[in-house]
Amino acid sequence: MSVNRTELVAAIAERSGLSKKDAEAALSAFQDVLVESLGKGEAVKVTGLLAVERVERAARTGRNPRTGEEIEIPAGYGVKISAGSALKNAVGK
Repeated sequence: MSVNRTELVAAIAERSGLSKKDAEAALSAFQDVLVESLGKGEAVKVTGLLAVERVERAARTGRNPRTGEEIEIPAGYGVKISAGSALKNAVGK
């Protein structure tokens, strides 16, 4: 089971006392800040909850799973998400 965006907004609104519209705006603002910061190469850390950072991936040789042919995969970026202590404790119980 997972929580989708609509359910997350409703839960945030209920717990914070915000309207759903305000909760949606806050979640959208968080998303915008996260995307913008990672695009600049800046890490985003919410102490106790999570840390998100952009990581470099080196160029490498891969294999097309359909044909088995070797292909060159160019260097690029990925995203690394690390759980903070609150998340670790929540799933460790």
